[in-house]
Parts: sequence; C-alpha cells; structure tokens
Amino acid sequence: MAKYDDKFSKLKKKLPEQFSEEEYAQIISAYEFANKAHLGQCRYSGEPYIMHPVAVADILFELGMDHESIIAALLHDTVEDTDTGLESIRQEYGEDVAALVDGVTKLGKVPLETWEERQAENIRKMFIAMSQDIRVVIIKLADRLHNMRTLEHMREQKRRDKSLETLEIYAPIAHRLGIRTVKEELEDIAIQHLDAIGYKEIEELLKENTKLHPDFIPETIKDISARIHKTIPTAKIDGRQKSIHGIYRKMFIQNREFDEIYDVYAIRILVESVIDCYNCLGIIHDMYHSIPGRFKDYISTPKSNMYQSLHSTVISSEGIPFEVQIRTFEMHYTAEYGIAAHWKYKLGVSGSSKFEERLAWIRQLLETQTDSDDVEDLVKTIKTDFIPDDVFVFTPKGDVINIPYGSTVIDFAYAIHTQVGHKMTGAKVDGRIVPIDFKLKTGQIVEILRSSDPEKGPSRDWLEIVNTTGAKSKIRNWFKKERKAENIEEGKAIFEKELRRNNIRLFDEELLFFIKRLAERRNFDNTDDFYAAIGYGSVSLDKLQPFMKDEYSRVLKASEPRSDEIKITKPSRKRSSEGIIVEGIDHCLVKLSRCCNPLPGDDIIGFITRGHGVSVHKRDCINVPADLKKALEPERWIKVKWDKNIKEEYSATMDIYCLSRIGLMAEISTALANMHVDIRSLSLRETKDRNKVLTMTIAVNGVEHLNSVIKYLKKINGILSIERTGI
Repeated sequence: MAKYDDKFSKLKKKLPEQFSEEEYAQIISAYEFANKAHLGQCRYSGEPYIMHPVAVADILFELGMDHESIIAALLHDTVEDTDTGLESIRQEYGEDVAALVDGVTKLGKVPLETWEERQAENIRKMFIAMSQDIRVVIIKLADRLHNMRTLEHMREQKRRDKSLETLEIYAPIAHRLGIRTVKEELEDIAIQHLDAIGYKEIEELLKENTKLHPDFIPETIKDISARIHKTIPTAKIDGRQKSIHGIYRKMFIQNREFDEIYDVYAIRILVESVIDCYNCLGIIHDMYHSIPGRFKDYISTPKSNMYQSLHSTVISSEGIPFEVQIRTFEMHYTAEYGIAAHWKYKLGVSGSSKFEERLAWIRQLLETQTDSDDVEDLVKTIKTDFIPDDVFVFTPKGDVINIPYGSTVIDFAYAIHTQVGHKMTGAKVDGRIVPIDFKLKTGQIVEILRSSDPEKGPSRDWLEIVNTTGAKSKIRNWFKKERKAENIEEGKAIFEKELRRNNIRLFDEELLFFIKRLAERRNFDNTDDFYAAIGYGSVSLDKLQPFMKDEYSRVLKASEPRSDEIKITKPSRKRSSEGIIVEGIDHCLVKLSRCCNPLPGDDIIGFITRGHGVSVHKRDCINVPADLKKALEPERWIKVKWDKNIKEEYSATMDIYCLSRIGLMAEISTALANMHVDIRSLSLRETKDRNKVLTMTIAVNGVEHLNSVIKYLKKINGILSIERTGI
C-alpha cells in the first residue's frame, strides 16, 4: 500500500502550488474514489493499477493543466475497467469531468470487424470529444505517455503495435498541438521499441560525440552570453542535443550520415520582445559563419501548430555546426507546452483569438471527414497531414499557405478553397506552367489557373496524385454529389472485376442477396448507393474482402440443395417463353441469366436454382466453371439448347466507346432506326480520358443479328469500339 501511496503523496504535496483549497479537496476525493474502484486490479508490471492514473495526473500537473483535468485523469479508467458508471462520476464531480472521462474512454463494446476499424473509431470519438473540449486529447496524450514509459512489461508484439500507433497517431497529434516535450518523448520511446538497433547506434554516436566535444555546449553558451548580455541583459541562453528520433529520421529515412546532420547541437536564446529576437540574430551572424539555406523565420511565418522562432545554422570556430533558436519567452512557452500553455501560464483560455485559431484545424478535420463513408479516413489524415515537415508557399498576393511536405499543386488549390480545387485547370509555380503532379517546396509562389465553366469539376485521376487526405475527401465528395449515375456504373464495373478476381460465382437472387449484404455491412440503404460509393472511391473493396469471402461461403451453404430440393418447377404452360429446351425435362421454368445475357446462337448451359427453375448461361460466362466435374455442385449443371422453332426478340446489351462529339448520339439512333432495331434502354458516362461510354440495350433475334448491328454501327465516325456485355 505504501508503495503507491507515497507516489500520490509526492503529487499531493505539489497540488497547493496551483490549486485552491476547494480544488485540492476535489482532487483528493477523486484519488480516493479511483483507488477504491481499482482496488485489487494490477498492471502488467504487477504494481497496483492506481499507479497509472496517478502517474497520468502527475504528467498533467507538470503541463500545468487545471483541476478538472487532474480529476479526470485520476478517474479516466474507472468507467472502462471497473463497474463504475459514468452517471456516478457525473453526480460526484459534475458534467465537465464526466464529459472528459467519456471522451477518453475507448469504444470497447462497438462490434467492428478489424483492429484498424476499432482504432479509427476510437480516434474519431476522441476528435469529436476534443472538438468540444481540447482537454480530452491532452489527457489522452498523458495517458499514452505513461503507457509508453512502462511498455517493457508488455509482450513484444504488443510493444511494437503500441509503438507504431504512437508514432503514427499520437506523436503527430502532440506535434500539431505544439506540445514538444510530450511529442519528443513519445517518438524516442517508440523508436526504441520499433528499431532497437538503430536507436542504440544513434545513442552510441551521441555519446561518442559528447566525448569528442565535452565542453562544446557550455563553452558556446558562455561565449554567446558574453556578447548578448551587453545589449540584452534579460536574455536567457541554454543548449541541448537533438532528440534521438529527430536524428533517426534524418539518418534512416532521409539516408544521411551522422556527420551531415548540422543541428545535433542546438543553442536556444529567449528574450522579451520580437525586436530583441532579430537583434540577437544579428549578433549571432556577426559571431559565427552562417550556412547558406539554413535560415528559417518562423516568427513572421508560424508553423501550423503556431510554433514561432528564428532558426539559423552556423559554424563555430572549431568547425562544429550547430543550430541557434531565438524566440520570446511567450513563444517558448507555446513551443514547449503548446495548447497546454494556455492553462500553465494563464494566457486567456476563453475568448482568445489565438486559442480559437489553434483549434480551428480540429473542426476543419471533422468537417472534411463528415461525408466520408470510410471510418479509417481520419487516421489516414493524421498519418499524412500531421507530419512535422511543413511546406510554406505563397499565393500571388503574398498570402502564406501552410501544407504538408510532399503536397502537389492540387493539394495547394484545395487548401485555398474547395471551389478553387474543383475549378482548377493548371498551375504556375514562380511564373512557370507546371504539371498537376508537381510537388511544392517552401518559398515558391503558386498561381492556380481556373476554368469559368460552371460544369467543370475534378478528374478521378487526381485521387492518385494528391497527397493530403483533405483534398482526396473533397474530390470524392464532388463525385459523390455531382456524378451519381456515372459512379454507379463505375462502381458496378469495379465490383464485377473484383468478383472475377476472387473467383466468386453467384447467380441471380443469390448475387442480389450477396450485394445487399455487403451494402448493409457498410450502412448503405440500397445497392445503388453502395455501387456509387465504390465508384467515387469512398469504399475500398480490398478492405471488404474478408467479409466478402465469409458472406460468399454463407450464401453457398444456404443454397446447398437437399435431396428433395433438386427438382424443376413445372408451370402450367407447355413451353418456355425464353425459347429454351431443357434436355430430358418438359415444361420447365427457364430464365436467361443477366450476368452474360445469352442469345440464340450462343453455346449455352443451364443451372438448377433453388426453387426458381433453370438459369441459362453462356458456356464461356465467368460464372460457369471451365471444368464442370470440378464444380462445387456438378449435379446442378444441366444441358440446354435453343428451340429453333420459336422466334422471339431478346435483349442484348453493349458498351459503345466513342468520342465526345456533338451529333454522335443522333447518328447512332438513326442507324438503329434504319435497321428497325428497338432501343430498350441506354445510359451515358464519361471516361477518365474525357471520352464517352454509351451502354445500350437493344432488341435482337440472335447472335448473328447482334453482330450485324455492331458491324453497321462501327462504320459511324467517332465510335472507337463496341463490346457486348451482360446487363
């Protein structure tokens, strides 16, 4: 008992430094509440579970958070891991604390298929909660930080999974919130578990570097202080080595040698005003040789997380490069504590325009994800858009646009405004026309060329070019709203291709049921919406594959006939209206399969369906096994043939690939009328290369008739090719 009581005792002694007597009493009460709830529970290390909430509360205290955050930290696992209900916390500590605890609590009971989906939903819930109260994510970061500090007690795979999630999700969030101290520690611990050899190598290099230059940082601080204190006596100067993860990224990701990293050492100068910052910069450049291209002014152009500082890399008299960071004390508080600085230094949490500006990205992020059908889009955005390396580019009017590293001119257009992106036709960078996949660099001036055509929209190809998830989401939403009919056709084509690739063979009612189940799985009201989502790229069939295979097995099992079920329904009519003769059976119900749409003259075969007679397919249909003996149910395949004595009209569907030419549709219609061919249905969609695909169903009396129609149509100027398809 004393072991963990002592730890809380240390925190308890510090509480009066920041909190009133009433707030102090509430924190003590919360500790006793949590201690009782977690009684008997232990962590992987074997220590009492209450040690974890206390440690999280201590981290938040060091960040300067308010008493409600400390209380929520002490209680944050009671709802998830004990019998305590959220209502008990609400009654005892108020609505705000209950909302914080609920925001941090994971979605443990949500029935999701994959770990990625569970992760995405947990992150989404956290972001929705933090849009209401930013303290949610700060508590979550403190929770993750202590879990990472005690990661050695978990099994290896769990350590790697947690470390990867931390590196991809939580460290970027800490970066975006500007909490440098938390970000760097999370990154260093994660790399230590993901690449122990690389971590150890850098650690040894830093130790060796310290042995070679043991007095470099203190001597440099002494020299700089002697010069700066003459004019700015209040300046504070300190120094440090770069974090291991920062060096790791440059060595192993950017493929640079340790000697090529110029900011292993960093000297930091803190002053009272912005003018003093630039005065210090002049002194530093007078003392040392600056390295060209290694100066960054984040004061006039702050980072996306509102970080401000002057950075300049210089070379000492001994030939050792080091970075100098110059900023005001207020900028430093923001750089170290980020959002938490508003509580720690009482910078005016409510009504602060700066505070609201720093939280605007959360609302923008959630707005971008609102129309998305993919629960994992939010995680993708964090992984791609929150990376520390930002690019600063300018509009022709001089406005600065901050975009992630690797962004293209299309990303830039959508960062300005959604409609600018939709109407984009090209771009100029520094006055020169560039390709639309051109990747931007800091300092470039970008002009977006736009169309005045109200019908102009983005191209589907852009989805493969853009780097930011926000731009992808806006492009998909445009296709979702403006091109539904085209999306449905595109989605059907993609879906059918995926069925063929996975050797999924279903017929008629079974296929319709299968598609309906997939649509329900992704919460679509009907199959058309499901097809449309596939068409505009919101639904990835790769992620649905496990469910598709399970559902396919279920459908096949449900359709297995019992011995008394393999029979033909015999209607009262003497002959099938489809003009088909089933070998050995008279007066049977027959229907032509829609997947291949057979015509008289085609080589055909029949399949006995469950209670619906015989479904007739072309022998080369993708749903017909090449070797019937190896089929799952060979006894259900039977011989059929065309009745030569019946003359009927049959529906034949074809895709006509053609140029986008005025009057072409009229010529096609006239040609069919001249051949006395009835058009039963048609639809038109645009291809990626801006040509057209006309899907048309016509009435013919057989394969020969259809072939003659196709041959005649191919003579029309502008028709590129014609393919026969199923319906």
